[in-house]
Amino acid sequence: MIEIIKPDFIFEDERGTLVQLLHEGFKQINVVTSKGGVERGNHCHRLNREGFYVVDGSFTLYAHLGENKISRTFKKGDMFIIEPNVMHRFVYHEDSTLVAFYDKGVELPDGTKDIIPEGN
Repeated sequence: MIEIIKPDFIFEDERGTLVQLLHEGFKQINVVTSKGGVERGNHCHRLNREGFYVVDGSFTLYAHLGENKISRTFKKGDMFIIEPNVMHRFVYHEDSTLVAFYDKGVELPDGTKDIIPEGN
């Protein structure tokens, strides 16, 4: 359901840090900010693999596919992918910033979106 991954490359020196998250395989990239104490998500993507890199903050991810359920807390520097059809929601412990990336993109050619709310 969830695949833990690492950035492709990290370079650090006295000037700062460069983190190359990915160099291929994803079509849409978003930056998401969330306030501590909020819940987001409660959906799945039928077509997309959706990945996240945690720039700052922390949250607990709750995910399920049928009867298979997991929860895991993520923090700054963590990176993971959610497979298609996995229902997922995020509960933020503090203000957080994430980079979200999709292998196909949520806007589909027919004008619909690959976002399926919980219960549909």
